[in-house]
Amino acid sequence: MRLNKADTIFALLALATLASWWLGEGAAVSGQHLGTVATLAVLALSALKGALIALDYMELRQAPALWRRAVMGWLVVVLGLIVLFSVGLRG
Repeated sequence: MRLNKADTIFALLALATLASWWLGEGAAVSGQHLGTVATLAVLALSALKGALIALDYMELRQAPALWRRAVMGWLVVVLGLIVLFSVGLRG
């Protein structure tokens, strides 16, 4: 059985979700906050997931460049603000 592109993307999204959950659950069990590296890893996984969903499931890969740039730019701005406030306030 061969996996098509949608199946492969779904598997990547599921793995990224499990990895994010594992990082967050480890912090919750120990009663601590995520460390800076773990926080950045979760945000990087979120960026990957957001890009895959926008480009492939929302089919922005074939959309006009303006729409693709607007959605990907929004993703970068939101994640950048999260990094600024979550990591910046700790450091």
